[in-house]
Amino acid sequence: MTAFPWLVIAVLIAINALYVAAEFAAVAVQRGRIAALARGGNRRALGLLPVLEDGARLDRYIAACQIGITFASLVVGAYGQATIAQELAPSLSRTLHIDTVSAETAGFALVLLILTVLQVVLGELLPQSLALQFPERTALATYLPMRWSMSVYRGFIWLLNGTGFLLLRPFGVVPGGHEHVNSPEELAVLFAELRRGGSLSPESHRRLDRGLQLSARTVRQMMTPRSDIDAIEVSTPADELLRRILRSPYSWLPVYHGTLDQIVGAVSIKAVVGHFAASGRVPSLSELLRPMPFVPDSLRSHRFVRFLQERRASKAIVVDEHGGVQGIISIEDVLWELFGEISDELKQPEPIAEVLPDGKVRLPGSMRLDEAEPWLRVHWVGPAATVGGQIVEVLGRLPAEGESVEIDGARVTITEMSPTAVRWVVVEPRSDAPGSADNASKQDVRR
Repeated sequence: MTAFPWLVIAVLIAINALYVAAEFAAVAVQRGRIAALARGGNRRALGLLPVLEDGARLDRYIAACQIGITFASLVVGAYGQATIAQELAPSLSRTLHIDTVSAETAGFALVLLILTVLQVVLGELLPQSLALQFPERTALATYLPMRWSMSVYRGFIWLLNGTGFLLLRPFGVVPGGHEHVNSPEELAVLFAELRRGGSLSPESHRRLDRGLQLSARTVRQMMTPRSDIDAIEVSTPADELLRRILRSPYSWLPVYHGTLDQIVGAVSIKAVVGHFAASGRVPSLSELLRPMPFVPDSLRSHRFVRFLQERRASKAIVVDEHGGVQGIISIEDVLWELFGEISDELKQPEPIAEVLPDGKVRLPGSMRLDEAEPWLRVHWVGPAATVGGQIVEVLGRLPAEGESVEIDGARVTITEMSPTAVRWVVVEPRSDAPGSADNASKQDVRR
């Protein structure tokens, strides 16, 4: 038996491997990296980028890979049976002392087994693994052969793609090409895998995860609630105004007329102090009043950021559908969603959850439901955004101090009330739910 047939088969398996690698690399490659290489002048990246950005061209690219894989596989099998199996039959007949027909059948079976193993391992699994491990390098390395293949297979691609599209029409499927788009859920899984693999630090993973969740947040979920707004009435006397300014940790104060639902603007603490230093008198708030924008409480965070950019503002008043003031939100609240607490030496530290010696958990009523969930060991669903709000929703009224209520298996006791809101509660978490307060204590908690 000569070595030439095996050399031909090796070349055919290599061609098959080339197409497999090109197909997986084209699907797995990150378009942004190819775009960066193209901007740097990489000629292959310049050619590959339009393919990745055009769904129809990427369809043709993948179709060329499939045609090449099919042709190479068929030729390997046919050529191996016609050459190696025929040459192997006489040897098997002499060695095994069987007739010629049986020897040919055994030769066909043996060659088929050998070629299948070689094809799967060397022509499929190996190039597939390399393409997924090094998608950019593989995509660039296979681009020129694939460009030539697309030219050679142009007629086949048109025929096969057209036939496939016709078969999809009765099912209501409109081919739209391949899109390099990942859902937030898929990205979350990818980030988790990168962290487990050591490519992403825990802190970076936490920030990326927060970034994914940020687009789903509304301003109502991020705002400082109405009960915590530090605002000042427009007719406040000068001496009271100075005292309020000295006590306030903020650089701007909302100004209202009569009630908090009638906010007329905001005043800069720096402007008040500067005016007092220059003239020796405290100005009236109406002299330094600046407009303050309003946003609906259902506005999503990314739209809120764009809103602030357009208005050149850093904060806004949150209102409900009836125009009532619900709270105040600033760009700092959005930044907290990404980076955690941004310290300010003037601000009082916000209340946090506390595990009590008896295993119960003390929570501030202003804590968001998603932050409270690890402590509660239960998922509360409802229109409210905070623990206190959820309790009021369930009861249908403001509770009294010392009152207890069970919500979805978690026993909640109100320990402190303000005139209009729940300030502190003690929760006995569900004993049958997974997790523990010890685990929850390790998580990021805002309030």
